Amino acid sequence: MKYISPSILSADFARLGEAIEMLNQSEAEWIHVDVMDGVFVPNISFGFPVMEPLKRLARKPLDVHLMITEPIRYVERFCDAGAWSVGFHLEAVDDPMPTLEKIRAKGVRTALTINPDIAPERLLPYLDKVDMVMLMSVFAGFGGQKFIPETLDKVRFIKQAIRERELPTLIEVDGGVNTENAPLLFEAGADVLVAGSSVFRAPDPMEMIKKLKTTPIPSV
Repeated sequence: MKYISPSILSADFARLGEAIEMLNQSEAEWIHVDVMDGVFVPNISFGFPVMEPLKRLARKPLDVHLMITEPIRYVERFCDAGAWSVGFHLEAVDDPMPTLEKIRAKGVRTALTINPDIAPERLLPYLDKVDMVMLMSVFAGFGGQKFIPETLDKVRFIKQAIRERELPTLIEVDGGVNTENAPLLFEAGADVLVAGSSVFRAPDPMEMIKKLKTTPIPSV
Protein backbone atom coordinates (compact mmCIF):
# COMPACT_ATOMS: atom_id res chain seq x y z
CA MET A 1 0.00 0.00 0.00
CA LYS A 2 1.01 3.61 -0.49
CA TYR A 3 -0.41 5.97 2.10
CA ILE A 4 0.43 9.64 2.62
CA SER A 5 -0.09 11.27 6.02
CA PRO A 6 0.59 15.03 5.71
CA SER A 7 1.80 16.66 8.91
CA ILE A 8 -0.28 19.66 9.89
CA LEU A 9 2.67 20.96 11.90
CA SER A 10 3.84 22.47 8.61
CA ALA A 11 0.47 24.09 7.86
CA ASP A 12 -0.31 27.79 8.35
CA PHE A 13 -1.99 27.79 11.75
CA ALA A 14 -3.77 31.03 10.94
CA ARG A 15 -5.59 29.06 8.22
CA LEU A 16 -5.73 25.65 9.85
CA GLY A 17 -9.36 25.02 8.92
CA GLU A 18 -8.55 25.60 5.25
CA ALA A 19 -5.55 23.26 5.49
CA ILE A 20 -7.68 20.48 6.96
CA GLU A 21 -10.34 20.93 4.29
CA MET A 22 -7.64 20.73 1.60
CA LEU A 23 -6.46 17.45 3.10
CA ASN A 24 -10.05 16.21 3.28
CA GLN A 25 -10.33 16.71 -0.47
CA SER A 26 -6.86 15.42 -1.32
CA GLU A 27 -5.61 11.90 -2.02
CA ALA A 28 -3.97 11.74 1.43
CA GLU A 29 -5.26 8.83 3.50
CA TRP A 30 -4.43 10.14 6.98
CA ILE A 31 -3.64 13.43 8.72
CA HIS A 32 -0.47 13.42 10.84
CA VAL A 33 -0.58 15.28 14.15
CA ASP A 34 2.81 16.01 15.78
CA VAL A 35 2.66 16.65 19.52
CA MET A 36 5.83 18.03 21.16
CA ASP A 37 6.31 18.84 24.83
CA GLY A 38 9.52 20.88 24.89
CA VAL A 39 11.17 18.18 27.05
CA PHE A 40 11.55 15.03 24.96
CA VAL A 41 12.24 17.37 22.03
CA PRO A 42 13.26 21.04 22.29
CA ASN A 43 10.13 22.41 20.66
CA ILE A 44 6.48 22.71 21.70
CA SER A 45 3.59 22.24 19.30
CA PHE A 46 0.03 21.78 20.56
CA GLY A 47 -2.19 19.51 22.59
CA PHE A 48 -5.80 18.79 23.40
CA PRO A 49 -7.25 22.27 22.64
CA VAL A 50 -6.14 21.82 19.02
CA MET A 51 -6.86 18.10 18.77
CA GLU A 52 -10.55 18.48 19.53
CA PRO A 53 -11.37 20.97 16.73
CA LEU A 54 -9.18 18.95 14.38
CA LYS A 55 -11.40 15.96 15.02
CA ARG A 56 -14.50 18.01 14.20
CA LEU A 57 -13.03 19.26 10.93
CA ALA A 58 -11.13 16.22 9.68
CA ARG A 59 -12.86 13.56 7.64
CA LYS A 60 -9.76 11.41 7.58
CA PRO A 61 -8.04 9.49 10.40
CA LEU A 62 -5.86 11.49 12.78
CA ASP A 63 -2.44 9.86 12.97
CA VAL A 64 -1.01 11.18 16.26
CA HIS A 65 2.75 11.16 16.94
CA LEU A 66 3.65 11.92 20.55
CA MET A 67 7.14 13.35 21.00
CA ILE A 68 6.75 13.61 24.75
CA THR A 69 8.08 12.22 28.00
CA GLU A 70 5.83 9.95 30.06
CA PRO A 71 3.37 9.25 27.23
CA ILE A 72 1.44 6.87 29.48
CA ARG A 73 0.05 9.92 31.33
CA TYR A 74 -1.60 11.33 28.20
CA VAL A 75 -2.38 8.62 25.66
CA GLU A 76 -5.92 8.02 26.92
CA ARG A 77 -6.75 11.71 26.59
CA PHE A 78 -5.47 11.79 23.04
CA CYS A 79 -7.57 8.74 22.27
CA ASP A 80 -10.61 10.47 23.75
CA ALA A 81 -9.81 13.65 21.80
CA GLY A 82 -10.23 11.81 18.51
CA ALA A 83 -6.96 10.08 17.64
CA TRP A 84 -7.32 7.18 15.20
CA SER A 85 -3.80 6.00 15.95
CA VAL A 86 -1.39 7.01 18.71
CA GLY A 87 2.34 6.51 18.47
CA PHE A 88 5.10 7.32 20.92
CA HIS A 89 8.86 6.90 21.11
CA LEU A 90 10.41 3.68 22.31
CA GLU A 91 13.29 5.67 23.76
CA ALA A 92 10.88 7.74 25.89
CA VAL A 93 9.86 4.78 28.06
CA ASP A 94 11.47 1.97 30.01
CA ASP A 95 8.80 -0.51 28.93
CA PRO A 96 6.36 0.38 26.14
CA MET A 97 3.84 -2.34 26.93
CA PRO A 98 1.76 -0.53 29.61
CA THR A 99 1.37 2.47 27.32
CA LEU A 100 0.48 0.30 24.34
CA GLU A 101 -2.11 -1.51 26.44
CA LYS A 102 -3.76 1.77 27.43
CA ILE A 103 -4.05 2.80 23.81
CA ARG A 104 -5.35 -0.60 22.75
CA ALA A 105 -7.95 -0.57 25.54
CA LYS A 106 -9.41 2.57 23.97
CA GLY A 107 -9.87 0.80 20.65
CA VAL A 108 -7.21 2.99 19.02
CA ARG A 109 -4.40 1.76 16.80
CA THR A 110 -0.92 1.59 18.27
CA ALA A 111 2.41 2.76 16.90
CA LEU A 112 5.96 2.68 18.20
CA THR A 113 8.55 5.16 16.94
CA ILE A 114 12.34 5.42 16.99
CA ASN A 115 14.72 8.28 16.21
CA PRO A 116 17.56 7.81 13.70
CA ASP A 117 20.11 7.05 16.42
CA ILE A 118 18.11 4.10 17.78
CA ALA A 119 18.92 0.69 16.31
CA PRO A 120 15.95 -0.81 14.42
CA GLU A 121 16.65 -4.13 16.15
CA ARG A 122 15.09 -2.61 19.27
CA LEU A 123 11.70 -2.68 17.53
CA LEU A 124 11.81 -6.40 16.80
CA PRO A 125 10.29 -7.62 20.11
CA TYR A 126 7.25 -5.41 19.54
CA LEU A 127 6.42 -6.03 15.87
CA ASP A 128 3.60 -8.40 16.82
CA LYS A 129 2.30 -6.06 19.53
CA VAL A 130 1.70 -2.89 17.50
CA ASP A 131 -0.28 -1.93 14.44
CA MET A 132 2.56 0.16 13.08
CA VAL A 133 6.17 1.13 13.61
CA MET A 134 7.46 4.54 12.58
CA LEU A 135 11.04 5.20 11.59
CA MET A 136 12.15 8.80 11.91
CA SER A 137 14.25 9.80 8.89
CA VAL A 138 15.21 13.02 10.66
CA PHE A 139 15.55 13.71 14.37
CA ALA A 140 12.20 14.37 16.01
CA GLY A 141 11.34 17.92 16.97
CA PHE A 142 12.00 20.10 13.93
CA GLY A 143 10.40 20.40 10.52
CA GLY A 144 12.28 20.94 7.27
CA GLN A 145 15.28 18.68 8.05
CA LYS A 146 17.17 16.78 5.37
CA PHE A 147 16.26 13.13 4.86
CA ILE A 148 18.77 10.61 6.28
CA PRO A 149 19.47 8.08 3.45
CA GLU A 150 20.32 5.24 5.86
CA THR A 151 16.61 5.11 6.66
CA LEU A 152 16.13 3.04 3.51
CA ASP A 153 18.20 0.20 4.94
CA LYS A 154 16.25 0.36 8.20
CA VAL A 155 12.97 0.11 6.30
CA ARG A 156 14.25 -2.95 4.42
CA PHE A 157 15.41 -4.55 7.67
CA ILE A 158 12.08 -4.05 9.43
CA LYS A 159 10.10 -5.09 6.35
CA GLN A 160 12.00 -8.36 6.14
CA ALA A 161 11.33 -9.06 9.82
CA ILE A 162 7.63 -8.35 9.35
CA ARG A 163 7.44 -10.68 6.36
CA GLU A 164 9.31 -13.45 8.11
CA ARG A 165 6.82 -13.27 10.98
CA GLU A 166 3.86 -12.96 8.57
CA LEU A 167 2.57 -9.90 10.43
CA PRO A 168 0.21 -7.16 9.23
CA THR A 169 2.31 -4.46 10.93
CA LEU A 170 2.69 -1.28 8.87
CA ILE A 171 5.86 0.77 8.44
CA GLU A 172 5.59 4.55 8.53
CA VAL A 173 8.46 6.94 7.75
CA ASP A 174 8.58 10.54 8.95
CA GLY A 175 11.05 13.27 8.02
CA GLY A 176 12.34 14.96 4.90
CA VAL A 177 10.01 13.04 2.60
CA ASN A 178 9.87 14.41 -0.95
CA THR A 179 9.30 13.22 -4.51
CA GLU A 180 12.93 12.06 -4.80
CA ASN A 181 12.95 9.68 -1.84
CA ALA A 182 9.25 8.74 -1.63
CA PRO A 183 9.42 6.12 -4.43
CA LEU A 184 12.58 4.67 -2.89
CA LEU A 185 10.92 4.41 0.51
CA PHE A 186 7.86 2.68 -0.92
CA GLU A 187 10.11 0.28 -2.86
CA ALA A 188 12.05 -0.48 0.34
CA GLY A 189 8.83 -1.49 2.08
CA ALA A 190 7.33 1.60 3.66
CA ASP A 191 3.52 1.68 3.75
CA VAL A 192 2.91 5.23 5.01
CA LEU A 193 4.94 8.40 4.43
CA VAL A 194 4.59 11.50 6.56
CA ALA A 195 5.16 14.68 4.56
CA GLY A 196 5.04 18.17 6.01
CA SER A 197 7.14 20.85 4.34
CA SER A 198 7.05 19.18 0.93
CA VAL A 199 3.24 19.32 0.95
CA PHE A 200 2.44 22.60 2.61
CA ARG A 201 5.21 24.59 0.91
CA ALA A 202 4.29 23.28 -2.52
CA PRO A 203 2.52 25.63 -4.97
CA ASP A 204 -0.20 22.98 -5.27
CA PRO A 205 -0.32 20.84 -2.09
CA MET A 206 -2.98 18.48 -3.45
CA GLU A 207 -0.91 17.79 -6.55
CA MET A 208 2.18 17.23 -4.40
CA ILE A 209 0.34 14.59 -2.35
CA LYS A 210 -0.55 12.83 -5.58
CA LYS A 211 3.05 13.03 -6.82
CA LEU A 212 4.41 11.55 -3.59
CA LYS A 213 2.29 8.47 -4.24
CA THR A 214 2.87 8.13 -7.97
CA THR A 215 6.36 9.39 -8.84
CA PRO A 216 8.33 6.47 -10.29
CA ILE A 217 11.77 5.42 -9.09
CA PRO A 218 14.40 7.46 -10.94
CA SER A 219 16.14 5.53 -13.69
CA VAL A 220 19.86 4.97 -13.23
